[in-house]
Amino acid sequence: MKKTIIVVFLTSCFFSVVGQKKEYKPVIVSFYNLENLYDTVDNPIKDDEEFLPGGPRNYNTAIYTDKLNKLATVISQIGIEINPDGPAILGVAEVENDTVLKDLVSQKLIEKRNYKIVHYDSKDIRGVDVGLLYNPKYFKPEASDKLFVQLPGGSKDAYYTRDILWVKGKLDGETIHVYVNHWPSRSGGEERSAPAREAAAQVCKNHIDSILKLEPNARIIVMGDLNDDPVNASVSAVLNAKGKLKDVRAGGLFNPWTELYRKGLGTLAYQDAWGLFDQIIISYPFLDKEQNGLFFYQQHIFRREYMVENKGRYKGYPMRTWDGNTYRGGYSDHFPTYIVFLKKLQPGLKAF
Repeated sequence: MKKTIIVVFLTSCFFSVVGQKKEYKPVIVSFYNLENLYDTVDNPIKDDEEFLPGGPRNYNTAIYTDKLNKLATVISQIGIEINPDGPAILGVAEVENDTVLKDLVSQKLIEKRNYKIVHYDSKDIRGVDVGLLYNPKYFKPEASDKLFVQLPGGSKDAYYTRDILWVKGKLDGETIHVYVNHWPSRSGGEERSAPAREAAAQVCKNHIDSILKLEPNARIIVMGDLNDDPVNASVSAVLNAKGKLKDVRAGGLFNPWTELYRKGLGTLAYQDAWGLFDQIIISYPFLDKEQNGLFFYQQHIFRREYMVENKGRYKGYPMRTWDGNTYRGGYSDHFPTYIVFLKKLQPGLKAF
């Protein structure tokens, strides 16, 4: 399918030429917490007993297959009104292993995108990891690694959390660095567990700084379920991600979700309050809208009515997979997020 996005800027906030019609190629970057995507096979080195046949959730192949189909339904629709190919790269969290990711990208609704996988096992106590799915039409990986997060003593009951995934590659021909995160949860209390998230943020920030020393104009994308909102210290102080464009300087990070959070929007709900844990944060070089390279255009929370709980104690929340140990048959307890990059088309070229 061929499609060119025509963006008409009616004000001068993006370009100095008011009302001028220009053609751009859109690229979608997304993140989605898949909520406990486990297979049905016992892994002796992971704590997956509750997601095995005969376990407390009565997990089985039928539930697993239904879960995969529901996730593929959501992924197949993210951003397609802007780019029919959907996400060029999709960071994911709460996946047991690369097997579940291979099963996911093989679902009929998205198999034609030919998504490839970057994944490493970590020592997380729950046995879940992060991963990156990418469409090779848009993204070519060049290097990757997992970044270990040492938990501060007393901040969490567990010894291990998820590693951070770093992937370097070319997005539409431009070198980028992607960090996929799933920072420690708030179990045990927000205040007590905050140092654990700040430790994860510091690991990410240290690696970013090492990249910036070599590439001062590096294009960096930090995404993930941060288990903190944009205004929490892990994000606003440790990462030093600014919520206003005018405050971002060279070498800095912009968080496009801060104002949405202040307006009461979110990606998950707890005790009738919305949190915006699922963020995609970008570095300064993406902010120049007059450049010829990829630049930031929009941020979106992907929410459709079928993804929203319509009954019970979680009515109005994201329709979750589980209600306790009972299979609810929902999608995820998080809404995915995505951002839109645009790239100016050269005369005579088509977007797709």
